[in-house]
Amino acid sequence: MSLTFDTDIRSELAHQAASAMITAARTAPKARGKDTITAAIADDETRLAIADHMRNMVAQKKAAAFFLRDADCIAASHSLVLIGTAIDPLRLSPCGLCGFANCEEKDQHPDHPCSFNTGDLGIAIGSAVSTAADSRVDTRIMFSVGMAVKDMKILGDEVKIVYGIPVSIAGKSPFFDRKPKG
Repeated sequence: MSLTFDTDIRSELAHQAASAMITAARTAPKARGKDTITAAIADDETRLAIADHMRNMVAQKKAAAFFLRDADCIAASHSLVLIGTAIDPLRLSPCGLCGFANCEEKDQHPDHPCSFNTGDLGIAIGSAVSTAADSRVDTRIMFSVGMAVKDMKILGDEVKIVYGIPVSIAGKSPFFDRKPKG
């Protein structure tokens, strides 16, 4: 007789769920069909390096104390999904949704987001976590992880806005009842 227990395959199952999540992010609708989204799964070494970097950001006073709590959450997770967007205006001038009169004026501020890029990012993240819910895994969307990923340039220089979504399979979600640090 042989048994496979969930505790023996948690990482494998979390990786499968994460794979479905990045697929959902990729296939989510994009404004004008222009894809500015980057989606990836961090391997265990990268996931733990991100957690360490988040701790260092707090120690260097580059981040709020709650980054420590979030670092502990991703260290305790079984997988980590990263989803980000480049800033590439869609040239639907003069929409003005970004706060500028038109795309030409917005171009003078290249790090200021195009509202369509951020909207597409939100839809991609929503699709990803919806897929995670269908898989019955625990997740939490964390901008703090994205700040560390951006600082580490893990997704490259083109990706300007990033979120991390840790994935966990446990008896109780490590992302629920989180205690603030600091």
